[in-house]
Amino acid sequence: MTALTLSTAAAPGLRADAIVIGVAKGAKGPVVAPGAEAVDKAYDGLAGVLETLGASGAEGELTKLPAPAGFKAPLVVAVGLGAEPDPKDAEAGFYAEALRKAAGTAARALGGVKKAAFALPVDGPGALEAIGEGVLLGAYTFDSYKESNRKAKGARAKKGKAPLGEGVLLGAKPRDAAHKGALARALAVGEELNRARDLVNLPPNDLTPESFAGIVQGAAKEHGLKVQVLDEKALTKGGYGGILGVGGGSAATPRLVKIAYTHPKAERSLAFVGKGITYDSGGISLKPAGHNETMKCDMAGAAAVFAAVVAAARLGLQANVTGWLALAENMPSGSAVRPGDVLRMYSGKTVEVLNTDAEGRLVLGDALWAASLEEPDAIVDVATLTGAMMVALGSRTMGVLANDDAFRTAVYEAAEETGEPAWPMPMPEHLTKGLESQVADMTNVGERWGGGLLAGLFLREFVGEGISWAHLDIAGPAFNEGGPFGYTPKGGTGTAVRTLVRLVELTAAGELG
Repeated sequence: MTALTLSTAAAPGLRADAIVIGVAKGAKGPVVAPGAEAVDKAYDGLAGVLETLGASGAEGELTKLPAPAGFKAPLVVAVGLGAEPDPKDAEAGFYAEALRKAAGTAARALGGVKKAAFALPVDGPGALEAIGEGVLLGAYTFDSYKESNRKAKGARAKKGKAPLGEGVLLGAKPRDAAHKGALARALAVGEELNRARDLVNLPPNDLTPESFAGIVQGAAKEHGLKVQVLDEKALTKGGYGGILGVGGGSAATPRLVKIAYTHPKAERSLAFVGKGITYDSGGISLKPAGHNETMKCDMAGAAAVFAAVVAAARLGLQANVTGWLALAENMPSGSAVRPGDVLRMYSGKTVEVLNTDAEGRLVLGDALWAASLEEPDAIVDVATLTGAMMVALGSRTMGVLANDDAFRTAVYEAAEETGEPAWPMPMPEHLTKGLESQVADMTNVGERWGGGLLAGLFLREFVGEGISWAHLDIAGPAFNEGGPFGYTPKGGTGTAVRTLVRLVELTAAGELG
């Protein structure tokens, strides 16, 4: 795990393996960003040197060059911040997301380095937090299954680069309460988001509903949280037909996990519900070849919910937060749910299953109703739910649906504020006709067009009356199949963790709902 520390030291005299500075894209070429004045002076005009090397300051650009004489660090890493803030606006600064991406880009490029100092622009606690978060997220690696990490004698595989060992944040005030708070938040959110990434990246033969529940129990014990695990016997006794139906085809039996954080002074409560399909084959409606290789990520919603609850506890936020993880493995077998079967959900509603690959909404339906019975002030569910949302919004943006326009806007704005691309989506009432069934209360699928919106309408049926509810469809951004960029690695991304933590903060401040 990469360490984070604060320092008031000047870059030239700091013992480190590298100094990271920011470069903005100015109207006439690269511009050295605030925080790197001492480095700029030592080069006697660093902007000109960078321009000669082809640097422009564009976002994601990275240039390495030898440190000037007299520096204790041998390397300077110049990372692009994007467009320069308006020099005529004295209060203009770099957006937090630009700092987060720049720090992440540099941290990712410094794999194998023990210590790097980040001399990026710091104009307050928010900037400091963004830089720290970017360092932790950019330095992330998942190589637990690499041969090079085995301690077996005689392993011949080439050892990969370890993540950056320590990130020193310059321009900070180690004794300032606001700066210490910014560091604490960066650590809690960054480390828990990386925990979510680890879970998404675990292979499905090692992450089953049972083992996932065990991981949650371990974290709950560590952080003083309450946890309850319903196994298949308890689910059967309770009448959780959706979760049982989806998990019925697998030897790995389903679970419903409840993890709760309470604050003694909390006046408001928030419930998070996460889809936790530890592997999705599609069931009897089997996915075609080429569509199931990454389906270990279908539990990313549950991972995000779990991580967010733990982060809220670590930060001591003044709100009560409950996470519900609906865990199952969707497999075809003689005991699997069939197209045409009717399931009685935990709420009592019956659902005719027309497509067993539309399973996420079935497990979420049970969990949403369980969450509703506790009457929280608001519920937010997170799920890798529909390919239709990816068609609509691409691979980096999550859709936000809700039963209340104001609440949808609040959730959308929280996502954008934390640097998680999102877009508010409608729930047209006319689509509900597609959920009509001749034999049950409703079907689990409807017409093809607007499938992501129809899924939201289905979920709304399992939210208690009078409760504000939002649905985050993270099917696109939950798993990055392309190359890494900014602070985002290939594989599990931890999408929605930052949004959920921000929603808890807003709830604690009485600004949500």
